[in-house]
Order: sequence, then C-alpha cells, then structure tokens
Amino acid sequence: MKRVDLNTDGQLLTTINSPDDLKRLSVDQLPQLCAEIRQYLIHHLASNPGHFGSSMGAVELTVALHYVYDTPTDRLVWDVGHQAYSHKILTGRREAFASQRTLNGISGFPNPLESQYDTFMAGHASNSISAALGMAIADKNTPQNQNRKTVAVIGDASISGGLAFEGLNNASNNPNDLLIILNDNEMSIDDNVGALHRYLTEMTVSSRYNRLRDRVYRLFKRKGIISDTGKGRILRFNNSLKALISRRQNIFEGLNIRYFGPFDGHDVHKLVRILQEIKDMKGPRLLHLNTIKGYGFEAAENNPAAWHAPGKFDPETGEKIVSASKRKCMKWQDIFGNTLVKMADKNPDICAITAGMPSGTSVIKMMEKFPDRTFDVGISEGHAVTFAGGLAAGGKHPFVAIYSSFLQRSYDNIINDIAIQGLPVTICIDRAGLVGEDGVTHHGLFDLVYLRAIPNMTVASPMDAPSLRALMREAEQLKAPMAIRYPRGNAPEEPEEQEIFLPQGKSRPIYTQGDSDIAVISIGEIGNEAVKAVKYLREENINVHHYDLVYLKPLDTEMLSAVANRYKYLITIEDGIVSGGMGSSVSEYMHTLKRYPQIIKLGIADHWVHHGTVSELRKQENIDSEAIINTVKQIVANKL
Repeated sequence: MKRVDLNTDGQLLTTINSPDDLKRLSVDQLPQLCAEIRQYLIHHLASNPGHFGSSMGAVELTVALHYVYDTPTDRLVWDVGHQAYSHKILTGRREAFASQRTLNGISGFPNPLESQYDTFMAGHASNSISAALGMAIADKNTPQNQNRKTVAVIGDASISGGLAFEGLNNASNNPNDLLIILNDNEMSIDDNVGALHRYLTEMTVSSRYNRLRDRVYRLFKRKGIISDTGKGRILRFNNSLKALISRRQNIFEGLNIRYFGPFDGHDVHKLVRILQEIKDMKGPRLLHLNTIKGYGFEAAENNPAAWHAPGKFDPETGEKIVSASKRKCMKWQDIFGNTLVKMADKNPDICAITAGMPSGTSVIKMMEKFPDRTFDVGISEGHAVTFAGGLAAGGKHPFVAIYSSFLQRSYDNIINDIAIQGLPVTICIDRAGLVGEDGVTHHGLFDLVYLRAIPNMTVASPMDAPSLRALMREAEQLKAPMAIRYPRGNAPEEPEEQEIFLPQGKSRPIYTQGDSDIAVISIGEIGNEAVKAVKYLREENINVHHYDLVYLKPLDTEMLSAVANRYKYLITIEDGIVSGGMGSSVSEYMHTLKRYPQIIKLGIADHWVHHGTVSELRKQENIDSEAIINTVKQIVANKL
C-alpha cells in the first residue's frame, strides 16, 4: 500500500470548513489533505482520547466520499462511528473536535442532533445497512428525492452482526440504489489470483463495461428474452460466471447485490475514480475495501487491538500515558477475568463467552488459559446468549460477558432461551451504569429495569472487588440464570484479596452504628459514593446508616421489613434509570407493609444522558456523594 509522508504543514485542512470547500481541491491535492487529517487526529487524540485505530484507517475513504458525493443531500450512514472522526472534521466541526467526548462538547459518534451531515445515530454496530436501505427506498418513493444517493459504510466486524445480515438479505427485495461500502480492516482475505482476476476486478467498475451490460439487458428486455422477474436469474448466472473465472465466491452476489473489489482503501486517487464510476449505477451494490487500522501511525498499525481506544499517548513515540492512580487500581473487568480463570481451574464445566470484546471484558484471560472453553462469537449478542443456553443444556456452566448497552440486543434470547428454561447461565454485565465519554448510546442504564421483570432471574451488583468474586462463586453454585452487573473503570483499592460470602437474596449492612432516622440503600459500585457521604455527614454530626442491597432480585425482604420499622426516611441510590429500577423495587415492597418510611429515590431521571467523565455525569445526574449529602441536609432541615 502506498505510504504518505505525514510531515505536512496543514495548510489545506485549515481551508476546509465543509465538503464544498473539499470539492475545490484537485484530486492530486487529496493525499496531502489525508496526511494533514492524520496529523490532526494524532495531535488531538493524544491528549483527548477517543477511538483512534478505526478513524486513522478510514481517512482516505472519508475524503473520497465527501469529494464525490453531494453531502448532506446525498447521505452517508456510518456504522458504529469509530471510523467517523474524519467525517466530523470535514463537515464543519474541525475546531470543535478538540472538545469531542467531553462534557458539553461534540459527541464521539455521529448524531443527527449535532449536524445535518450525521444522518443516523451510530453508537452500536450493524445497523447501517438496514437504516440506509430504509432511506434509499424512501427516496425511491419520493419524486423530488429520486436522484438522491445513499451510502452505508460498515466495518468488517459490524458485518458479522445479525442485523447486518438481515439488511443484506432484504437489500434486493425492493427497488433501491443503495451503495454499501465494506471497510475491511481485519478479515483474512485471500490474495488476488492471476492477471485475469485483476482484469475482471477493474473491469466491473468501468463505465464502458457497465454501459454495455445495461444496453444488453435493455435489448434482451425489448425482445422479450428477459423480464424483470427473470433479471434475478441472469444476475445470479452472471455472478456465478464471474466467480468461476475469478475463482472467488462471496455471499453478496448470492444475495443479488453487485460486488466490486477488494480495492486498496488507502489509495485516495483510485477511491475517487471507483466511486465516480459506480455512483450512478442502479440497484444495490457493495464496494469492498481493504484498510489498515491505525494507518499512518506505526504503533497502532503494529497492535491494532490495543490502539482501538488507547487513552492518552505520546504522539511522537506512541508510548501510552498511564496515570499513577490507574497503575495502583485494578479494573472491574480484570477482577472478573482473574476470578473466572481461578474458578475454571477447579471446575471443568465453566466456560466463557464474549461478543467481540475479549480484551474489553477480560475474557481474554480465559482464552489464554482455556482456549477450548472460551468462545468469541463476534458482534452477535443474541447468538451469544442462546449459544450459552445450549452449552448449559449440555451440562456446562457458561459465563457470558457483554457490555450492558449491547446486552439490550439479546433481551428476547435471555427470556426465551435461558430464563423460561431455568438454565444455569451467568450473564456478567460489564460497563453497567454511566460509562462516561462514550455517551448516550453506551451508558448501561436499563439492565436493572429490564432484568428484574424476568421471572426466576437472579440480579445482583457488587459494590467492591470482594463482592464481585463472592457473587461469581454464588452464581457457580446456582442452578438457574443469574446476572451480575458492574461498571467500567477501576474498582476501589483493595490491599489483599478478601473472601466474603453473599448468599442469594441477602443484603449487607455497611454502617449502622448509633441512632439515626435516615438510612441509605445502595446497589452496586455507586454505594461507594454513599460511603463517602455517610463519612462526611458524621464529621458534621449527622448520623446516617447505610445498607448495600447487593441483590435486586430476589429482594432481601427481611432487611427491608426491619428498615421500615427503624427509620423515618429512606434514600435509595442507583447507577441506572430510576423509573422501574432498584428504588422502584424497594418502594413497591414497602407499600405492601402497613408502615414504611418516606422514600427519596436517587437515580438517572427520565431523559437521555450524553457524554462527559463519569464523575461529571454523576454530579450532573445527582447520584454522587454530594447529592446524598444535600438530600440528607434537606431532610434534617425539614425541607423534604
């Protein structure tokens, strides 16, 4: 692949405030612009971290798309958004890019509320083909929009998701001119075979070939040799012939989607030419590009997985910058991964499943120690859960590690393929609660609500590292489904591995010394905010008690009955949506009693939360220690 010198002066990029400015450049100036964009990305992402590798790999593609297409009239639909930073920079947000993923700054993902160039929300994988197909068909049925173009850009990992296959399966069912671009930066692709194959690859995008192909089709149709109904058969024959000659078959042509490629996704001259050639073609088609994650930055090219979202780094050396506090603490995911390996060492029936996130969930630790008992199913959360159900039905005990916001895609599978059958599957819900800079599409705010509604499902959340280990051991003994949720980031410091026991449905008192009319009930890691608040209030001579509920389901009704008789005021706090969550569950039970305290519920209100640091968002949403302190002081002042 052709390399570009990154030592440019940046004079082109500073003149680009919209795609119209980009179109004023000559094609020969585009490599320099791509180099400047990469320098800009490196400079900003080194100090304000984001998704590095994918965006670095999609620079030429983004430039070519905006150069050839008339955006925002023509629509680009990005899948996920990890690859869309260049898109933001070229569409009027170059200066704002320094604020991306920060409180009140621009989002790290495409968002239609932010810009007219962002056509669809792109926080989760695999939705671009379905969304873009809907737009393309809508335009076909709107007279004034019939010449509008729609392009779906999907990364190769996203193409493995079930929704992407559903979109592909329907792409040729209704008339549309959708272009799907497969940005392939990981899949193993065989080398092109022979000169004839290279010739066919080039020929299929040439205007002469496609004009001839179209004339032959219209001639056959006029003479009655072929009808619209028979067109699919001719296309399939044509695709089969091309596959036979080129010695390459693919699923896209089997679905009557014209296929072009693969091409070098870092040759911006070729990309512009190809896009111009296929832009006005009729019918659904797919352009396959080979790109390199982290292209243009050696450290990222050499280790793309680690440079997906690397955090802060030295832009000259590529050395990652790790704060002293992060060195001391252990991440929640690592506590899970280490504990699972120890459990699996003693129990040969334990296995692990992840949906495309072996490193992010620390299932990689199981993969290294027990590769035959560890399964990465890709971006297929529904399949992950049902597959786990099958393993459990076969006598195994699977632990399924999935991010909270991604688990939402598998809700039906949890109900039908695990819960109804009572199968011993443990769902380990990573990134639960507010996740910070990834923002609205990634916060794990709903799992407590939607899981507590499922009969016979045990739902728990640890407040600290010993609690997580204890809950995993409890899940191992439980012959029924269980969900354990824990947040992103570091767990509270722990001098040594303590061993505690948390039996199903039992809470634990954290601080109950002395007399008090007020108690706080927390669930999960947010309980550490309550610990800080209770300690601060004691220094202010205000005594408040604190209970860690641990299990949302089944509820510790014995503890709650005792609490109802002991306190006048009860504050519940949870890192999740407050409506229908832990506070609601406690309140529902209290209402079954004859006497119960006044309940104040702290949690995420009925609105969408955007991006910022976790501490900033907790303060904004009134679920930090300060919010508890203020609530208690209002109670003491008889204002609540």
